[in-house]
Amino acid sequence: MSINFEGRVAIVTGAANGLGKSHALSLATLGAKVVVNDFGGARDGTGGSSEAAEKVVAEIKAAGGEAIANGADVSSEEQVDAMVQQTLDQWGRIDILVNNAGILRDKSFAKMEMSDWDKVVAVHLTGSAICTRAVWPVMREQKYGRVIMTTSTSGLYGNFGQANYGAAKMGVAGLMNTLCLEGEKYDIKVNCVAPTAATRMTEDLMPKEVLALLEPEAITPAVLFLASDQAPNQRIVLAGAGCYAMVRLMESDGIYLNEEERTPDAIAAQFEQLGDMGNAREMSNGGEHVTKILTKAAQAKGIKLT
Repeated sequence: MSINFEGRVAIVTGAANGLGKSHALSLATLGAKVVVNDFGGARDGTGGSSEAAEKVVAEIKAAGGEAIANGADVSSEEQVDAMVQQTLDQWGRIDILVNNAGILRDKSFAKMEMSDWDKVVAVHLTGSAICTRAVWPVMREQKYGRVIMTTSTSGLYGNFGQANYGAAKMGVAGLMNTLCLEGEKYDIKVNCVAPTAATRMTEDLMPKEVLALLEPEAITPAVLFLASDQAPNQRIVLAGAGCYAMVRLMESDGIYLNEEERTPDAIAAQFEQLGDMGNAREMSNGGEHVTKILTKAAQAKGIKLT
């Protein structure tokens, strides 16, 4: 059966332009009722206007869909709580949250003011937490929810001049890793998308011929899948230029050192071995790592764990 969102209600943050706009329009096309949230600020998070969000709502309505605009700043608990209440008053439920809102304040770490750090983290990481926390009780009560975090290769792999952005984007992946466990019994699935797209946040970072390949609309199919009934849990999907892939965090089998061997020289001597990924595996939670190392240590000492 084809994916559709009939009867579903979605909130998309940062939905007035670029990626968020594409996500909101496509969700509406497939039947969702959509809250088009956007603070309406500049790329660095200053200013604010509801005009762009209202235009997206008008576009959705002109195509026969249902949508409302909301200008909440995602880093404000009070404003986000009001947005959630507005959504419930309008449609009575919230099924999908796409945490897409973002800003950039790029500088090398040596030149970065802590105010630039604080603001970027407040929007990307804390804003994702505030929005998710606001819809969480609703999703738990209705025993259904889909939350999509927007991470980035700048966090997963690093990018010069984006220490604040990269840290925040890696943070949302960590947030996903715990929320997917806490939401599982309520059928709340939490996943990440890592987009590479031409938006106003990237328009001066790449040549025009490259930007032409990176249309935001190419990201949206991955987001729609992660927002659907068929969504997986705890996955990071990369999307860009029509290419789709997955990132997984893998752990090597590692080594065990007896007490008398536990020296920095021993770590140096066996560093390649402890990092050998030949038998690496993915952990679904922190407890699996603890079980692994206790089992390895017990086996080395001839202790039987009960």
